[in-house]
Amino acid sequence: MQLQQLTYFVAVAEYRHFTRAAEQVRVAQPSLSQQIRALEHDLGAPLFHRIRGNVSLTEAGETLLPIARRILADVESAHRAIRELDQLDRGRVRLGAPPSLCTGLLPAMLSAFRRRYPGIQLELHESGSGDLRERLSDGALDLALLAGSRNPGDQLSLTPLFLEELVVISHGDVSLSSAGSRLEVRDLADVPLVMFRRGYDVREATVNACRTAGFDPSFAIEGGEMDAVLELVRAGVGAAVVPSTVAGDRFRMTRFAPDAGMTRIVQLAYRTDVGPTRAVRALRSAIVGFVADPARRASLPPGVESLVDGAARTTSSS
Repeated sequence: MQLQQLTYFVAVAEYRHFTRAAEQVRVAQPSLSQQIRALEHDLGAPLFHRIRGNVSLTEAGETLLPIARRILADVESAHRAIRELDQLDRGRVRLGAPPSLCTGLLPAMLSAFRRRYPGIQLELHESGSGDLRERLSDGALDLALLAGSRNPGDQLSLTPLFLEELVVISHGDVSLSSAGSRLEVRDLADVPLVMFRRGYDVREATVNACRTAGFDPSFAIEGGEMDAVLELVRAGVGAAVVPSTVAGDRFRMTRFAPDAGMTRIVQLAYRTDVGPTRAVRALRSAIVGFVADPARRASLPPGVESLVDGAARTTSSS
């Protein structure tokens, strides 16, 4: 088994087409096909179904794909680590984050890091925490900011950063409670919700909380990304449960009762079985340091509580 063969295999698996895969890896299509056949011979199992021009993974191919991605990612990390030994003025870090953080705290974090390390290339991958966890495990990311307290698995380590309050936003003309009162989860039973697509931790937290309260939530519409959900709420399609950092002043915001448990933990995740490059270590330290900085903790948005160094400080109001 050769690295080149694994590269070709992953390309075909992603494009589901031998010719397009060959163009992507810049090799003649017959050479790519020959290397794939050699890999299949070496493994003793076919990796692709080839039926009338349609290419799909066999069971053996499905098994090999995440392993091949991890192997190639580890090799790339090794090359980058050696290149970055001399000085920390170059390198690349692939960071994943949920859309709510991309419109909340993350821009300030990355801006400070960029000013300190202008030579390091940053790649931001925006998706739900479930998707990001899988991509981090597969080696497609170096670091990920994950929301929720799900077990990270054997290969991932989590550093808690902050606790964030979940709130309900609605159109400015729609009031979900009397003035100054807090919501219980059961108060959502008759509220049509604009719901995120599957893979968003906020969706899972909302649905689980409603079912614990004894009902299934009613969806006005579901399947949206963060921007779509916010715009649909602003258009009056329904209400939505969102992190407090994205609520802003464009909506009517209603907070849950303190004992409703509608909060989420945001954590920094990385793989423990891969040695991080200096650039990755630098960004990891910068993110933790950003939240740990007493001056920055004092300016965290309402509803956010730092969990770094045990010196938590809340900025939420009663």
